[in-house]
Amino acid sequence: MSNLSERQRKILQFIVSFVSENEFPPTIREIGEQVGISSTSVVNYNLAKLEELGLISRRKEVSRGLALNWDRLTEVSPALATSLPHHTSPPMPAIAQNGNGTNHIPAMMRIPVLGAIAAGQPIQVEAAAPETTDDWVELPDGVIKARGALFALRVKGDSMVDASVLDGDVVVLRQQETANDGEMVAAWIEGDEETTLKYLHREGRNVRLQPANPAYAPIIRPANKVRINGRVVYIVRSLEN
Repeated sequence: MSNLSERQRKILQFIVSFVSENEFPPTIREIGEQVGISSTSVVNYNLAKLEELGLISRRKEVSRGLALNWDRLTEVSPALATSLPHHTSPPMPAIAQNGNGTNHIPAMMRIPVLGAIAAGQPIQVEAAAPETTDDWVELPDGVIKARGALFALRVKGDSMVDASVLDGDVVVLRQQETANDGEMVAAWIEGDEETTLKYLHREGRNVRLQPANPAYAPIIRPANKVRINGRVVYIVRSLEN
C-alpha cells in the first residue's frame, strides 16, 4: 500500500477490522474517533483518496454506505483483504467492474419501516404489515450480511447513544426470536406491552435489557416475560444527526 499515507492506511485497516467485528461498515464519525481525526471533512478527504485509488466506493447519502473493492484490496494488500474471518463472503457490497473497466455500484434493496422503537423508556410500537407500509429505507444490495427476513424501526430516545444509535436513526433488524448475550435487540416486554431497543443479557431466570447510556437504568424482567422480535444488523443515520 505504498500509494497510501499512514493516515489512509489506518483508516482502511480500521474499516476492515470494524466490519470483521460488527458485520457492517463504520460511519464517518466512528472512523474519525478511531484514527484521531476530529474533523469529518478531513475523514471525507481521506476516504475520497481511497476511492480514487479504487479501494472503496461510497454512497454519501447513506450513513454506512461504504463498499470495499475486494479485488483491488487483494491486489494491493492480500494480508489485509484476507484478515476477515469470512472474507470469501464480504459483509460489505463488493464493487464489480463493467467490461469497459468502470466501477459498477450494487443495486439498492428496500426494507420496510414498520414503526417506532424506544431507545429510552419503553414505548408501544405501532407497526404496520410489510405489505401495507409506505415507509421504506433503501440500502446498497449486499451491505447487510445477515440472511433472513429484514425489517426496520425508527428510534425514539437516547438510551443507546454510546452504541452510536441516536434519536431519529433507523435500525434494521433481522426477524428472529432468539439472540446471543450482548447483541442489540428489539424486545417486547409482556405486562408492560411495550417494545424497547437494548442490549440483551441473560442472568439466571431473568433478562437484563441494558442501555448504552449511563443516564438510564437497565430493565430487568423474568425471562418468560421478554420476547425477542429481532436483532439489530444495521444502523441508518438520520440526516438530522
